Amino acid sequence: MNTHTIDTDTPVISADAYDTAAFFTGSEAIAVVTNTTAPDAVPLPSPDASTAELLFAAQEAGRRAVPAPFTETALVARPLLRRAGLPVPDGPLSYAIAPELTIRYAHPAASPVGSAGCLGDDDTLLITGTLHRVPWARAAGAVVVLATAPSGPVLFTLDPDRAALTPGANLAGEPRDDLHLAPLEIPASRVRRIPRELLEEAEHRAALGRAALMAGAAERCVELTVAHTTARVQFGRPLSHFQAVKQEEARLIEEAALVRAAVQAAATPLDTGGPAAHFAVAAAKTQASASAAEIARIAHQLHGAIGITQLNPLHLATTRLWSWRDEDGDETDWALRLARSVTAATLWPALTTKP
Repeated sequence: MNTHTIDTDTPVISADAYDTAAFFTGSEAIAVVTNTTAPDAVPLPSPDASTAELLFAAQEAGRRAVPAPFTETALVARPLLRRAGLPVPDGPLSYAIAPELTIRYAHPAASPVGSAGCLGDDDTLLITGTLHRVPWARAAGAVVVLATAPSGPVLFTLDPDRAALTPGANLAGEPRDDLHLAPLEIPASRVRRIPRELLEEAEHRAALGRAALMAGAAERCVELTVAHTTARVQFGRPLSHFQAVKQEEARLIEEAALVRAAVQAAATPLDTGGPAAHFAVAAAKTQASASAAEIARIAHQLHGAIGITQLNPLHLATTRLWSWRDEDGDETDWALRLARSVTAATLWPALTTKP
């Protein structure tokens, strides 16, 4: 078992010391923020851990607002590289699903049909275009890119230092950078032709990883809100003793439980793949994104004004929920995919069959 750990007792970064840039100045940053020796620490899964173990760790990372590309590395990039037969680099990784890139073969093969570069003597690629809002690109040692070449789907690894980077961030301050490739040659040793099923798996892994982070952030909202309403006294008694507050807390706990259950239910189907994986992942991300607004609303309402300040840790969870809600597909996108994936003959078995 890997000795790297996540402390489950207190956040890695306190609200008044939070500074994304300070933790991402080198490739070793992911180790800096996740290696702790707290008594209640939970070991990070080993590289060959099951999906269920990875999802549990992702929820912990989301709960503690760990400023590192954990799901991008452990749940998306590393498994995809193994599936494609490429070496897995050490350190933090990121990913990009980029159908909009312009790709040609750098060493064109003679062909009586098609434009120059549509066939190649080898798989060396010439890439032009922009990868938009790549998670943690500035901190990643490599970005795993899935795109479509003239021959079909390909997966390749990109060194972010070889691209022109335009820094960006989501609402929570997490890096979401644009990488401009104009043009860039990717050697054949870094390229693999892949089946279309792997493209779908990449989307599933990205969406489920994001949903797992949201499940952790939702749990953190519950913890902080219950603690606040228990400690805060108004009109001579704790806020939690008021019936209206109890009702809102119950709704908050319900929404968080829905997200957690949906994520856990998708672990086994993701490993097996196929229609079951698509259904389970679509349901999980739909539920997580749909619940995000209500969870954040209730948490902030019960905290009052203190909840929106930088001095209170609630914003570390809620700004992530608002950001992650839209990333890797929002509830509308995944609900449409979910609806298209079922028919009258398959809906009932999908709802009633235990994974």
